[in-house]
Amino acid sequence: MNEGETITWRRDIGFGAIAIAVVVLVSALGQMATYPNLAPWYANLVKPAFNPPDWIFAPVWTALYILMALAGWRIMRQPSSLARRRALTLFFLQLALNAAWSWMFFAAHSPLLGLVNIAPQFLIIFATMVTFHRLDRIAGWCLAPLAAWIGYAGVLNGAIWWLNR
Repeated sequence: MNEGETITWRRDIGFGAIAIAVVVLVSALGQMATYPNLAPWYANLVKPAFNPPDWIFAPVWTALYILMALAGWRIMRQPSSLARRRALTLFFLQLALNAAWSWMFFAAHSPLLGLVNIAPQFLIIFATMVTFHRLDRIAGWCLAPLAAWIGYAGVLNGAIWWLNR
């Protein structure tokens, strides 16, 4: 391995560590708001028939966070450019909204606040997916399951708000 390859390899490892660390931090922040409020608050909410079983959330979110980290890493590896900066800004914004949703919905005990968050969150995720796709198709497709899940979660959040208002 020559010096240029070594530098590129180290840079890629560094970007991978950053992507993983940020996604793990967002996950931990969300869990801090979620887990203490699952019982009795969330458990006692009226939920629609299409509410998934509780056990499904952990594996789904684990997969989504892995895909988000992979997508972020692939974009961080791109050459520095305005498009890359915009893509990463959208990426970090959607992560911030992701963490904030748990605090708004669970910690604040407010499905309405969750709904206020999840609508723009979905739009930012979609914009991130499109922007990523222009730079790296795999990175863009890595966010497609997240967009689908957040779309579903938005409908679920709206139904929970409606049934418990």
